[in-house]
Amino acid sequence: MDPGTALELVKHGVTLLFLDVPQYTLLGIDTQMFSVGPSFKGIKMIPPGIHFVYYSSSTREGKEFSPIIGFFIDVGPSEVIVRKWDKQEERLVKVSEEEEERYIQAVKNLEFDRQLGPYNLSHYEEWKQLSNFITKSVIERLEPIGGEITIECENDVVRSSSAQKTPMENALDKQLKESNSATSVGESQRKGCYYTSIPRVVKCKGISGQELTSLNLDKTQLLETLLAKEYGCSEDLLLGELQFAFIAFLMGQSLEAFFQWKSLVSLFLGCSEAPFKTRTQLFTKFIRVIYYQLKYGLQKDRIDESGPSLLDDSWLSADSFLHRLCKDFFSLLEDGSVVDGDLLSWARKFKELLENNLGWEFQHGSAIDGMYFEEDDEFAPQVEIMDDEA
Repeated sequence: MDPGTALELVKHGVTLLFLDVPQYTLLGIDTQMFSVGPSFKGIKMIPPGIHFVYYSSSTREGKEFSPIIGFFIDVGPSEVIVRKWDKQEERLVKVSEEEEERYIQAVKNLEFDRQLGPYNLSHYEEWKQLSNFITKSVIERLEPIGGEITIECENDVVRSSSAQKTPMENALDKQLKESNSATSVGESQRKGCYYTSIPRVVKCKGISGQELTSLNLDKTQLLETLLAKEYGCSEDLLLGELQFAFIAFLMGQSLEAFFQWKSLVSLFLGCSEAPFKTRTQLFTKFIRVIYYQLKYGLQKDRIDESGPSLLDDSWLSADSFLHRLCKDFFSLLEDGSVVDGDLLSWARKFKELLENNLGWEFQHGSAIDGMYFEEDDEFAPQVEIMDDEA
């Protein structure tokens, strides 16, 4: 890149000025992660828009790390975000308005330029594929009080999760218990994200058991109800929450986010009618979203760059919830008499990704074709006649 172009990117790009961050701290933005050096003061040349910033403090030797803290930002051209490291709380905090204005002017005068690492623009397209439905309204709707997403605020989620956890869930649980970081968030602020509640079971008053069973086997009506009541009929808002949860899970190592992502994916893949009749375009967009999510998450070379992958074999194995739901969904599309061309094309692309990267097989006639559930499967359809309002 020539000096003139670089200078324009510095001036018009976003700057994160992070002061006094200890050496060896892991700090990331979007799909990029850095190990902080002695002269590090932040990141420059960031494209305007939505980004996810996350970090993990370390011991002096850089061998042990505290749970990740992450937050979403929506920034405009030439904007400067200033944070300072609080040694006692071991996290980045805001500075006073007077200090902030002084530091912003110093950044615009290029006083910190040599101590700012450049945003790698070659990874930006990948980030946009993971976040294109996340907007300011999505962030404001879902982010926790204070904006910080961390497993340290998810004790209740860890405790209330199913007894049989995957190795990934156990690893996050262990990290939470062994964390020796200071009280990074006050008790009054120990809240998770405000995710939409996705019912595991459709409960409806005044219908027959057969009709209720049908509603639970095909999640189309549940999807329509949620879109109308929770998302203001906005498909993009729903997809934005799916992307928000995946990023908070994979980059932010949030167990709560993983459960929400799992619930949303199960909702989509549990629909039999919507992909063909009422929500064809939505399902085309959904398959694109999950395709890019797993394409990124399954990259082998990414593991060395940003720590161990959370997409462990336990839930990406042939008996995982995702494999079973994908198998039924692909069979549904293959058996459909009329299927939208774009939906079918992306579904085949997604199927090939799973087959090539995970070795999954989706042939008809195998022992695990069709719908089946283990006794403790939290996504098994359950029929309950309740007196709740319809």
